[in-house]
Amino acid sequence: MTTSPTTSTHTYVVEEVLGVLRLYSDGSIVRSSKPLLDVPILDDGSILWKEVLFDATNNLHLRIYKPTPSNITTKLPVFYFSPGGGFYMSTRMWPNYQNDCFRLASELQAIVIAPDYHLAPEHRLPAAIEDSYTPVKWLKEQAVSENPDAWLNDVADFGRVFISGNSVGANIAHNLTVQLGAGSEELAPARVQGYVLLAPFFGGTIRTKAEAEGSIEAFLNLELINKFWRLSIPVGDTTDNPMVNPFGPASPLMESLELDPILVVVGGSDLLIDRIEEYASKLKAWGKKIKYVMYEDKQHGFFTFDPYCEASVNFVQVINKFIAENS
Repeated sequence: MTTSPTTSTHTYVVEEVLGVLRLYSDGSIVRSSKPLLDVPILDDGSILWKEVLFDATNNLHLRIYKPTPSNITTKLPVFYFSPGGGFYMSTRMWPNYQNDCFRLASELQAIVIAPDYHLAPEHRLPAAIEDSYTPVKWLKEQAVSENPDAWLNDVADFGRVFISGNSVGANIAHNLTVQLGAGSEELAPARVQGYVLLAPFFGGTIRTKAEAEGSIEAFLNLELINKFWRLSIPVGDTTDNPMVNPFGPASPLMESLELDPILVVVGGSDLLIDRIEEYASKLKAWGKKIKYVMYEDKQHGFFTFDPYCEASVNFVQVINKFIAENS
């Protein structure tokens, strides 16, 4: 919840991030109502969408996107897509994320589920990850219901669920990968067939070469990375928290875990590339089914910031192939 600062002359800004969020010395928080990327919504009518309340207790919503009925000839896979935003500004309502979902639903020929979660710093980790598990359980409830949501009934193939995310959304997807394990038995008859991690937002107390030497002109530079973690990790904790660092001292031993197939994608100029490359390399060495794709010279979040560049177009094609190979 956004709260207003007091009128005290001693109140001052403690943190300011991208003009979207200001944290004041009295603990109050102000968020801008303007999206970070103020772009037009590209709605050509070929994709339908609606809001759904998936967690009444916490007043959390998701959006369902699906092709128009005339374009549906068979049951469609379900593509769960969690947006980026540093855990403090992600929202299904921002126009750039809405455009991402339109495109994914159209080009993947899939039902796209885009959920919200509680934001930091009011709700620090693990809140976002716990909230993001709830819509996955909601999918199970729809799969077993005698009266599922009309938008899913006879259209969604709950046996072909793919969990994806961008940046911190990909961090969430990783944590769900570990939580659900291979086969996602707790979701039956729904079944997760694979995970798509676009530039997963990982961290750690030891700086990587790319982080230390990366350009300060990059959108996601080291200063911004540090701000994101300060605002989102539990107070008093470090970035070796298991939710942040997959290979931290207290993290699950992923070598011994059974995991579903994972597609990992990163831009070659992303300051997080060393962490992401290590993630993919270690999992591959441990015999996990993992595909790693790197796009030269691309920054963090290229799919959202430059959605029709050659890398973004190819990325969607790679997802399509991944879905086909794991369905």
